[in-house]
Amino acid sequence: MPILELAAKFGMYAMMAAILIFALGVVTLRNLFHCALCLAAALIGIAGVYWVLQADYLAAIQILLYVGAVVTLVIFAIMLTEHIAQKTVRQNNSQSPLAIAALLAFTALLAAVILKTPWPVNPKMLNLKVSVMGLGKALMGVYVFPFEVISVVLIAALI
Repeated sequence: MPILELAAKFGMYAMMAAILIFALGVVTLRNLFHCALCLAAALIGIAGVYWVLQADYLAAIQILLYVGAVVTLVIFAIMLTEHIAQKTVRQNNSQSPLAIAALLAFTALLAAVILKTPWPVNPKMLNLKVSVMGLGKALMGVYVFPFEVISVVLIAALI
């Protein structure tokens, strides 16, 4: 195995471990502002994974939409709410054992479904590269009607 391929795999696993650590920080830290910062870091890490997997469009959307808009809105809401940025929230829940049991059952079910599903691989599709330009032309050409319907539904939901 070439050294660059080994370094890329190590970097990818390190990035996924960092995402997992930040995701755990989102749900375990007591300070809401720190939770929001961990959420931003986790979402940036996910954009990095998209970038490594050569999904440049998804990486850009992840940064612009989630980190740039959603996390910024959450941080502004935390900072504009009076004295909530300094408070720590007690992390004690009486339903934790039930939640852990449900999580383990869901993980077992998901693993069983993934392992029993046949995943057909088309060799021609493995080398297919879709550029952002091609995606834009498809959205404004063949798929323009569904694209506009989705935009109307999203605007209605926003209103």
